[in-house]
Amino acid sequence: MSGRAPLAVLVVDDEQRSLETLKRTLDDHFTVFTASSAEQGNAVMAQELVQIVLSDQRMPGTSGVAFLRGVRAQWPNTVRLILSGYTEAEDIITGINEAGIWQYLLKPWHPDQLLLTLQSAGELWRLQQENQRLTLELRASPENLALRVFSLRQKAKALAGFDKLIRADSSPLNEVCALAERVAGHDLSVLITGESGTGKELLARAIHYASARAEQPFVVENCGAMPDTLLESELFGHKRGAFTGATDTHIGLFQQADGGTLFLDEIGETSPAFQVKLLRALQEGEIRPVGSPRSVGVDVRLIAATNRDLEADVASGRFREDLYYRVAGITLYLPALRERAQDIEPIVTDMLKKSPLVGRKMSHEALDLLTRHAWPGNVRELQNEIRRALALGDGPVLGAELLSPRVRQTATLPDPVSDAVEEESGQLKHHLDRIEAQLIRDAMLRHKGNKTHAADELGLTRVGLRMKMMRLGLG
Repeated sequence: MSGRAPLAVLVVDDEQRSLETLKRTLDDHFTVFTASSAEQGNAVMAQELVQIVLSDQRMPGTSGVAFLRGVRAQWPNTVRLILSGYTEAEDIITGINEAGIWQYLLKPWHPDQLLLTLQSAGELWRLQQENQRLTLELRASPENLALRVFSLRQKAKALAGFDKLIRADSSPLNEVCALAERVAGHDLSVLITGESGTGKELLARAIHYASARAEQPFVVENCGAMPDTLLESELFGHKRGAFTGATDTHIGLFQQADGGTLFLDEIGETSPAFQVKLLRALQEGEIRPVGSPRSVGVDVRLIAATNRDLEADVASGRFREDLYYRVAGITLYLPALRERAQDIEPIVTDMLKKSPLVGRKMSHEALDLLTRHAWPGNVRELQNEIRRALALGDGPVLGAELLSPRVRQTATLPDPVSDAVEEESGQLKHHLDRIEAQLIRDAMLRHKGNKTHAADELGLTRVGLRMKMMRLGLG
């Protein structure tokens, strides 16, 4: 958002520490106003020009949904988000339908992910303003509107090619992209596996725009941390009055993607009960909106993604075998960034090339640290690191001192071979502790801080994981 005035965000939370943490996270990118109640939030809205509102759900007095319902009535152009540690389906659906909530974020939140979501909300607000302006401008000129639509479609294609997965000549991604390009033209379901942040959605978009469905919609849904009731409504739609809070008929994403591609991210997080409904929709080529007596035919190509081992989930009964074979027409694995360290320098170079301040480059020491870091957050984490260095650096060369402490600590990591030789001095235990700590960090990132899920993945009890985290100083 460089070159543009920062947008204003109002954060409403009755917990003062949470309010302060949210403000610190967002302060560098937005003008942040805070309020500890709905009443204070309304006072801020009446005095300041606010584009984005992020509200806690459970507060004394007026709830977050009720507060945002009032915001929608008085300031309908704001982008509204709820932050909550609870996932009651009725609350979520009511919020989306009555308060026009754009995103429902769950606690505990990760700073980088929260910031990316708020930045997306900012872009949405700007696009809404541009859309209103163009609507007025083009009302008397449908020919111009058609040309703009064509231009935007071509731009979307250009931004979503296989070349947008930046990589080196020797990268293992080359084989993945070559296979994806070969299957793109065939109406085959695709399952993309790999850790969070590796670029699964980017690969899915590239497949869509290289297919015969490129002129039709590409629709995205994240299935993670969403209760069955809400997910069913989002994908299949619902009729007005189908349930409490259904004040309008909602067209589901299957219908919105008709003729095009539906990308279901984190499909491994769906419950077995919902998997039955999804399987039927894919097998029959039709969906039934909630509350409707009739089915609706749909023609979609499914691309699904997961960071889980679905074959292991099939073996354990957590994921239906028949659905697995329905979504995995072909499986593409996106390697983690630490598995393709040769791609780090090209990614850094590409980002620096796109920077408003041309001619900047990374020092050799900084590149060495970036190459040696484990990158639990993968490409997304690397991009944040480069943005940090660009923001903090003044000169043409971005040095290692501009990198975050966790990346600079890479320089102090003991060498595995040396550790093995110096086992008697205790260095091996030190090295193993660091490896154990990194594995725990990776699991916690993948599961968004959920200790129960992280413990399951690591083969630990929740108590065992907590004790290890305390011993390793991970909080």
